Amino acid sequence: MDLHSPKLNKILDSWIEEDLGNGDLTRFAVNHQNASAHWIAKEPGIFCGGDLIKLLFQKIDPQVEVQLLIRDGDGFRANQRILEVKGPAYALLAGERVTLNISMHLSGIATATALLVSKLSGSDVKLADTRKTTPGLRVFEKYAVCCGGGINHRFGLDDAAMLKENHIAWSDGISESIKILKQSIPWTKKIIVEAETASQAKEAVKAGADGVLLDEMSAEKIKELVPQLRQLVEESNSRKVSKNVVIEVSGINPKNLSEYVFTGIDLISTSSPITKSNWIDFSMRFNKEIENNH
Repeated sequence: MDLHSPKLNKILDSWIEEDLGNGDLTRFAVNHQNASAHWIAKEPGIFCGGDLIKLLFQKIDPQVEVQLLIRDGDGFRANQRILEVKGPAYALLAGERVTLNISMHLSGIATATALLVSKLSGSDVKLADTRKTTPGLRVFEKYAVCCGGGINHRFGLDDAAMLKENHIAWSDGISESIKILKQSIPWTKKIIVEAETASQAKEAVKAGADGVLLDEMSAEKIKELVPQLRQLVEESNSRKVSKNVVIEVSGINPKNLSEYVFTGIDLISTSSPITKSNWIDFSMRFNKEIENNH
């Protein structure tokens, strides 16, 4: 996540503008002395958002200094201090809500992701996210998934061509669609096919798809199907049609994740860590001592 990109900086500016508007009215009641505060975790989890917190505070006032006590991706326990922050009191107050909000949200995603990743322990299966993200927050939510040990799927429709159920229904079929795509998109882009049946998955491999997503299939069915797909890949390689095919599973209940660990697949994609996670509760508490003015 490149926080120096103009696009991301505009997003951060919009967050500050949303909360501050024309300025924090309560600041008139606050002395302009320097102050210090710390963040405390009210529950255990995985931290995410440290660099965002720093940049947001410094956008409000460059004099604010943030000292992170843990890094993104680190675990923390209840009542643990997360960071220290100091600077003009009005700036700490102005940045309190926006920084807490984004970090609590992203830490919730990272925590939920880590829980699911732990269910894949002992295997080479990766956990991937989806495009089911909050509009405007995709890059940040997907970053949180990585902090929890997951990997990113497509960031957008221009990342890879993915033939899903409706694409297949409104086209001339899987094989013809893959043929058209190979002639139409850059060779650096992948072609993925969502398969609801074994025959669709096999057709996709034979036609040269780079990835096959097995949607809403039982673990038993997938365990039987994967060796067949791997064999088709080998046969395709001998004809120089395809080099490798990533076999992905989606549409399964996260509670049943461990059932799919040793089915021979490469990754499991799920929206659960982003769409169903709870915010982790943090609190910013001001230190009693007042810093000397400089």
